[in-house]
Amino acid sequence: MENQDKIICSELFQKQRKVEVVLYPAVLAWKEIEKSSKRSSGTSESAVVSSHSAEHVQTVKVCEIVAVHKTEDEADAQLRSHPKRINQPSQQYPHAFTVSYVRRTRQHLWRCADVTFHCADQQICEQWVQVINEQLSLLTNRPKNLLVYINPYGGKRRGERIYEQKVAPVFRRAGIFTDVIVTERANHARDHLKMEANLDDYDGVVCVGGDGMFSEILHGLVTRIQTDHGVDQNQPDAELVPCSLRIGIIPAGSTDCICFATQGTNDPVTSALHIVVGDSQPMDVCSVHHNGVFLKYSVSLLGYGFYGDVLTDSERNRWLGPARYDLSGFKTFLSHNYYGGTVSFLPADDNVGHPRDKLQCRSGCRICQHKHSSKDEHDEASEEKEKPAEDSDRGWSVIHGKFIAINSASMSCACPRSPKGLSPSAHLADGTTDLILVRKCSRLDFFRHLLRHTNNDDQFDHWFVEVHRVRKFRFQPWHPDLAPLEDASEHPESPDLSPISSLQETYDDRTAESSWNCDGEILHHTAIQVSVQCQLIRLFARGIEEQQDAEVAV
Repeated sequence: MENQDKIICSELFQKQRKVEVVLYPAVLAWKEIEKSSKRSSGTSESAVVSSHSAEHVQTVKVCEIVAVHKTEDEADAQLRSHPKRINQPSQQYPHAFTVSYVRRTRQHLWRCADVTFHCADQQICEQWVQVINEQLSLLTNRPKNLLVYINPYGGKRRGERIYEQKVAPVFRRAGIFTDVIVTERANHARDHLKMEANLDDYDGVVCVGGDGMFSEILHGLVTRIQTDHGVDQNQPDAELVPCSLRIGIIPAGSTDCICFATQGTNDPVTSALHIVVGDSQPMDVCSVHHNGVFLKYSVSLLGYGFYGDVLTDSERNRWLGPARYDLSGFKTFLSHNYYGGTVSFLPADDNVGHPRDKLQCRSGCRICQHKHSSKDEHDEASEEKEKPAEDSDRGWSVIHGKFIAINSASMSCACPRSPKGLSPSAHLADGTTDLILVRKCSRLDFFRHLLRHTNNDDQFDHWFVEVHRVRKFRFQPWHPDLAPLEDASEHPESPDLSPISSLQETYDDRTAESSWNCDGEILHHTAIQVSVQCQLIRLFARGIEEQQDAEVAV
């Protein structure tokens, strides 16, 4: 920091201490000026000697300054409130300015903190405000105008209150202008984005609600962009146009899985500050098709079997609120259904790692950054090769079997109840999804698998569980006249699995079809084709920071 060019430097007062304040291009720093008295034999007065203490340097990154403003008549206000407690430094330094900045606390929480500096000269005070604002204006990634959608019915119906009490004050402090729409029906936000919103007026879209509200924003924004660019979403292999507008998530729902997986916490103020500082986190999106017809987009979980049954049952008990998921999960576990089907998938490249490699996606993820840098050339190189390969299914793997659950996790799917999530090493923006196959097993074995989602044990370390990192996959449920024999050669690494001896046995001991849970919504088709659209959208987030990154000197 000493080698950086100083933009402005002054000796000011902060909390009755004299401090040297320096603004560098990337950092605002201040440190106390210690005073010591020394007697001189030639004088009767004490000579005051100043020395700087490096141990007490405090810093704030310029990119994490929320705002700066002049604090009007600070000394007069103190004098009116506490006339006997007015301190001498405030009288000598009557002018002041306040810097609002991001302060990190425990467990990835961010808060907006203030530091106020006093100075004797009004011109110096105004100069500091002007210079800091000039540095903030150079941060072109920061939003100035936002379109905000609030779901007043999601979660515990606290969306409007959360926004007005916790988020709006942060936006106002940062000087962000907002247009707020409180949704009145399901898919209100989606339809408004698709048909009415003038996207050129905004720097981003913010949703206040849960994962369902985010899904509305996702579908509305992506569909609008594809329509404007003439892209047919019904084409499974269509190259979708990435969205330039970022999406901000203010958590106010039942689970808020997407917010937790991208920030490490479900805290509205933290989310608002990520929006203010202009963070940008790319994210993959899965497109889901059935027989050449577009169904849905997914960013977190596609679940068939267990998670599909939980969602289907929970829809019958919406009156219970978030508690319905606990009840439905317990009922589904006791039912212990399994379903026959064929899963085909196109494995990912080796350079994106493996779901069991313990390399978690964190802020500045090397794998996601590598994917971004190589995305353009990879798309060009693979476009010609991929089509004939798909036509002949070259490179695809095929697995027949009976499954309790088939899950596709495009992120860790971590939440407070499952801190690791369904796939702890899944990445947000590497162009892949983790395909998790849970084969038919005993109820006790399945319980052990579920239990490992809540502790540090490897939930994939079971004979009946396999996981693959894939770019695309297809699923075809078995029908009585189409169900194939289960091929033992498809899983030679699992000696405990016994092959199915006949078609009749395959059909007789399985139940009816399940449903797909697509980010908390039920799909009306079970035979689907899924393709990962690499880095199709961007969030106002930066990924989960490592713990050491959260420690700051302020």
